[in-house]
Amino acid sequence: MKQELPSEINLVSSKIFEVRGQKVMLDFDLAILYGAETKRLKEAVRRNIERFPDDFMFILTTDEYQVLRSQIASLESGKGKFSKYLPFAFTEQGVAMLSSVLNSQQAIQMNIKIIRIFVFMRNYASTHNDLLLKLKNLENEHDKIFKNIFDAISYLMEKDKLEIAQEDRKLIGFNS
Repeated sequence: MKQELPSEINLVSSKIFEVRGQKVMLDFDLAILYGAETKRLKEAVRRNIERFPDDFMFILTTDEYQVLRSQIASLESGKGKFSKYLPFAFTEQGVAMLSSVLNSQQAIQMNIKIIRIFVFMRNYASTHNDLLLKLKNLENEHDKIFKNIFDAISYLMEKDKLEIAQEDRKLIGFNS
């Protein structure tokens, strides 16, 4: 029986997006999960910007943000409905670093859960990649076996055609 993921995993994993080939979470989603205002989260990050190199956190481009907005149905459009500033995107390491700049108890507990979910997702993906690789190898092996069988059947069919053709031909020469 398939084991259901806890609702927290579903909630958090639905907030993880792929941008620039990396799994990231956006500042406004993290602010909600941490029980903070997005503005305060960004202020804390800016005050400690040296803790967030480019592989921990980056600012989305306008195009990246528009693509994500089209994927995130819960975001409303229109004047005053969303931030005028582009969101910060935090990688797994950036999310871990957030715990050092946000010290509320809720932020710390949620941070621990988010990191565990990132690890769970990475392990889940690697397990499935291993299975896909094994299936591909099995498929290749079976393709070779079926090709050998097909070649053998083709050879036997050609051999039978030659033998039948030789039986239908009249013999030439002397009978003894």
